[in-house]
Amino acid sequence: MPGYHPQDIEKKWQAHWKEHHTFKAENQPEKPKYYVLDMFPYPSGAGLHVGHPLGYIASDIVSRYKRLRGFNVLHPMGFDSFGLPAEQYAIQTGQHPALTTEQNIDTYIKQLSSLGFSYDWSREVRTSDPAYYKWTQWIFLKLFNSWYNLDTDRAEPLKTLLEKFEQNGSEGIRAAGDEEERHAFTAGQWKLFSEKQRLQAVHPYRLAYQQDTYVNWCPGLGTVLSNDEVKDGLSERGGFPVERRLMPQWNLRITAYADRLLQGLDTLDWPDAVKEMQRNWIGKSIGAEVTFQVQGHEQAQIKVYTTRVDTIYGATFLVLAPEHELVKELTTPAQLQAVQDYQDATKRRSERDRMADTKTVSGAFTGAYAINPFTNEPIQIWIADYVLAGYGTGAVMAVPSGDQRDYVFAKHFNLPIVQVVDQQQIDEQADPTKEGIYLHGLIQGQNYKQATQTLIQELEQRGIGKGKTNFRIRDAIFGRQRYWGEPIPIYYKDGVAYGVAEADLPLVLPEIDEYKPTETGEPPLGRAKDWKYKGQYEYELSTMPGWAGSSWYYLRYMDPHNAERFVGQEAEQYWQNVDLYLGGAEHATGHLLYSRFWHLFLKDLGLVTANEPFQKLINQGMILGRSNFVYRINGTNTFVTAGKKGDHQTTALHVDVNIVDNDVLDVEAFRNWREEYANAEFILEDNGTYVVGVEVEKMSKSKYNVVNPDTLIEKFGADALRLYEMFLGPLEQFKPWNTNGMSGVAGFLKKLWRLYHPQDGDFAVTDEAPKPAELKALHKVIRKVEEDIEKFSFNTTVSALMITVNELTALDCHKRAILEPLVVLLSPYAPHLAEELWVKLGHEAGSISHAQYPEFREEYLVEDTVNYPVAINGKVRETLQFPATATPADIEAAVRASDFLPRFADGKEPKKFIVVPGRMVNVVV
Repeated sequence: MPGYHPQDIEKKWQAHWKEHHTFKAENQPEKPKYYVLDMFPYPSGAGLHVGHPLGYIASDIVSRYKRLRGFNVLHPMGFDSFGLPAEQYAIQTGQHPALTTEQNIDTYIKQLSSLGFSYDWSREVRTSDPAYYKWTQWIFLKLFNSWYNLDTDRAEPLKTLLEKFEQNGSEGIRAAGDEEERHAFTAGQWKLFSEKQRLQAVHPYRLAYQQDTYVNWCPGLGTVLSNDEVKDGLSERGGFPVERRLMPQWNLRITAYADRLLQGLDTLDWPDAVKEMQRNWIGKSIGAEVTFQVQGHEQAQIKVYTTRVDTIYGATFLVLAPEHELVKELTTPAQLQAVQDYQDATKRRSERDRMADTKTVSGAFTGAYAINPFTNEPIQIWIADYVLAGYGTGAVMAVPSGDQRDYVFAKHFNLPIVQVVDQQQIDEQADPTKEGIYLHGLIQGQNYKQATQTLIQELEQRGIGKGKTNFRIRDAIFGRQRYWGEPIPIYYKDGVAYGVAEADLPLVLPEIDEYKPTETGEPPLGRAKDWKYKGQYEYELSTMPGWAGSSWYYLRYMDPHNAERFVGQEAEQYWQNVDLYLGGAEHATGHLLYSRFWHLFLKDLGLVTANEPFQKLINQGMILGRSNFVYRINGTNTFVTAGKKGDHQTTALHVDVNIVDNDVLDVEAFRNWREEYANAEFILEDNGTYVVGVEVEKMSKSKYNVVNPDTLIEKFGADALRLYEMFLGPLEQFKPWNTNGMSGVAGFLKKLWRLYHPQDGDFAVTDEAPKPAELKALHKVIRKVEEDIEKFSFNTTVSALMITVNELTALDCHKRAILEPLVVLLSPYAPHLAEELWVKLGHEAGSISHAQYPEFREEYLVEDTVNYPVAINGKVRETLQFPATATPADIEAAVRASDFLPRFADGKEPKKFIVVPGRMVNVVV
């Protein structure tokens, strides 16, 4: 049957690419490299909907384009295959998570392949594959066996730390981390320490360390959750209550890299919004640490960190985090119940909720008083959930005159508000101004800079504080009390943590009979029988978080089958880092930050060469669903069409968009859709159709607006789907989906087909010489496509290709000199059709991927003639055409020789001719 039939063409070329490994990348030092990467997908059971491929299509277009420009392109794909959803399904069904994960991956690969992506599938990795997570465990052990030397400003193997201990004990060592967790000792004492004592002394210096940490504990799921997995005090998955609980947890010391993570942002070509999110998350601030004595408790000291030590004379109360270690000791008997009730309520709120809630004012007075070290006055000590135990010292000196949250708190609880600076206006709200003269004590009469210097100097002289730089970012909690994750390669001997020997990796996830925590509350791995290191030592029962394997996967793609190294040196030095990374902005303070941290650590150890993992980042926007509604007349099973719903009282109900075509409901399909609608009655439009309502919303199964790409590929073809997703609008923007628009793109591809197959007949491309108009159309689009793709402006490229096909159709062009380059331009966008036409043009099958990108030639856009507006005394009278090569003298002579002056100059002689080349002519008379 003649005509364009994408389904036949596309299956053929997908099979060809797979059989011939068309997109397999090799290390080719003689060629420039270009590494394009999509963010690691998690293979959910639902598969892909049409919103998911948006970024994948864009990255594939760039990959194919870069190959045409002579680059050696690495464009891999794999799966972030550990995670909570598969584990929850396993708990419900008893089926091993590996089975459902495998099934889901098979579905994803089938769907991705059907879209014609040029992935090098020989490099596929899966985080749940022991051959992969062996190296995730290996990197963890490197972190476990490293410390951060502040003198060299980099991570170093523990060996260098132990050498310092041997020589000088702990004296003079400047290491990242909490100094209060460490104990001082001499070189002599170190030599006398037992093995256990030495390990305990070293542990607080490690970059991977265990510590009692406040976490989001979800009893219903039996695991710790990240802040991203908690919303409004409930787990995002399952909706179970979540509480804050102090638990021993493995942590990674990302705080050691805070300053370098900040500085590195300046070198990256990332969206400003993402860089700003990371800057805010890291939260660098310069201030002072101040110690407050507690009245009646000689040994109790409360340290606070403040960026405004200049306001200390206005500190009229202290606020502790409800979890602060001193709360129990300081609370008076009279306040005990109120404090305990408040602490219990706080446990049910995540840190994210507490930080985000700026409207609720709540707290509890402990009954205790601290002494302001500069006023010597007693000030009340409160607890409030807006202070977090893990940020700073978990305590805040409240200055209500200068901080709005403190101001509202003070007003609510009737606490003092003291003016600090003469310029402050505090009648109605806090005023954080630094302008003016300070009013009290040591800093009376000083300005902000003088006051700050005076107070820090006084704190340090009195030994009650010091100047300090602080960061909002906290060390990353690394353990999860789950089954389906990488086992942490740690075992315990005599209560002390040891790293598994690298030769014994991977530590493989053991089989267990159930995937829930044990009856005694241990993580699921506590169910593993006879699972011990060397047959005698207990393993760590927590597994790694989901972000562990995804923090370094881009490196494994460079050399995925290397059994001796996480990535071969030669491969890493060639590919170095990702040139273009596409994915969602929601990963700004998670995956993107953790990957940068791991990369900097590996760089410190000399294991990678690039400074950053991802040089350019693009966040694709979201494709929104186009929901459809039917209108049920209240109290009936009768549905009224949208055009007549105003005549009735109705309830709008979501309906499956897949049984709607051009906003018209398939009534019989609706009756068969759900049992309760089997006997539905309908009030139709006058033309006998049922027209649905429409609304743009997020794509969701609950809204029945999810469109399966498989259905569209079957109907229109993958090339049409690829083009349509790009055509919807700029890549970074949110845009609504409308299946109705697919037919227009499909029509464009049919029209293009007919340039090569006139009237849908046989292939009929000629070797005739092209005409100027045809060359002009071609070279306009060559330049446009190149400019747009370099700017990642894919929607305008699709428009340009459509315009060009219309122009060539109008010119009845079927010439090889025009149509062959056009196929190459089209190939990144509609690769299946391009492959088919390329072979018909006489080229080797599959070779278009490495064809040469057409050369743009400016001369074909030069016009032979130019239309000049011709004016008399500035008023345009007529437009005349002159050769493009005409000089101003030629144009003046031509105007004089024409009948222009007799008709418009009223017989007056011209005084002057003004010719603007290529623009206009003005005759002054």
